[in-house]
Amino acid sequence: MKFGTKAIHAGQEPDPTTGAIMTPIYQTSTYWQKSPGDNKGFEYSRGTNPTRKALESCLAALENAKFGLAFSSGMGATDAVIKLLAPGDEVITGNDLYGGSYRIFTKIFSNYGIKFHFIDMSDSNNVKNYVNDHTKLIWIETPTNPTMQIVDISAVAAIAKENDILLAVDNTFASPYLQNPIDLGADIVMHSVTKYLGGHSDVVMGALMLNDEDLYKRLWFIYNACGATPGPMDSFLVLRGLKTLHLRMKAHCENGRQIAEFLKTHPKVEKIYWPGFTDHPNHAIAKKQMRDFGGMISITLKGADLQETYRIASSFNVFSLAESLGGVESLINHPVSMTHGSIPKAERDKVGVTDNLLRLSVGVEDIDDLLDDLKQALS
Repeated sequence: MKFGTKAIHAGQEPDPTTGAIMTPIYQTSTYWQKSPGDNKGFEYSRGTNPTRKALESCLAALENAKFGLAFSSGMGATDAVIKLLAPGDEVITGNDLYGGSYRIFTKIFSNYGIKFHFIDMSDSNNVKNYVNDHTKLIWIETPTNPTMQIVDISAVAAIAKENDILLAVDNTFASPYLQNPIDLGADIVMHSVTKYLGGHSDVVMGALMLNDEDLYKRLWFIYNACGATPGPMDSFLVLRGLKTLHLRMKAHCENGRQIAEFLKTHPKVEKIYWPGFTDHPNHAIAKKQMRDFGGMISITLKGADLQETYRIASSFNVFSLAESLGGVESLINHPVSMTHGSIPKAERDKVGVTDNLLRLSVGVEDIDDLLDDLKQALS
């Protein structure tokens, strides 16, 4: 089954009672049992719900995985993965990372004796230098947030397997339409479903996809026991959003390419981060492991201080100044004051997340309107 067909049909059957094509919203907290234990797989909606189950099956299919778990947020999904670990365990992760991931790693789990190494992962050989007997997990983003670093998933997967280490990949920026880490050797794929998968800025959700049944059972226990699971209405909204994922991603990529080419030569732009350019670091790896280069772009503004950056960020008419990404509408984000504010300035500066950096999530509006908006805001 091809991607677009899976996005519309995977995990979903007509409702057996009414024949409804759309998966019903099973708005219930509990389920009738004919006798104790006779529950048809559903007993309490924190653990299982038919609407959510259909969504999880669809999400797994899109990542070419056997199992899917939906969480109430991307951070809920991330939290569950780190809860696989124990005090004394170590994690290798990137030095350009979503601020929420950095925050939960350093402010929550480091307090429980888990050690995190934040390293440059653009060269997979750097990973080997941090592997030791205590390393239990490698966590990567690619492309990274917000400087679009590209990490070679296959190369890191080989290192992980050689050392019996779990590899988790945050695939939010690429989406399963552009990249499938499971096929490249990852053990777990994480998504902030809020972003491209939901696609309409109307739901907050996360997900994990994987193949190993024993690992799935461990994660399902955490998922059910800790309770960071989404309700049926949110699950329905994402199922609806997924049906146009392939169409939306084509438009994101087409618009993203034209905007990246426009910004690359703009006199107000000092540097641009977009993996589709041949001079982007690890472009060849991006070309190998991705089907296209997406609609996420970051730029630094030439000669702009913080006040001037704020002024420009607030000058758009079509782009909205907001956190998040991946919706049908275009967004502009100032990472230093918004999504990455929890990362210390010294750490941000090391990877180029500077005061004059802006991140664009290019939506699916008419390209002429987006270009006109960029022209006037940067004038």
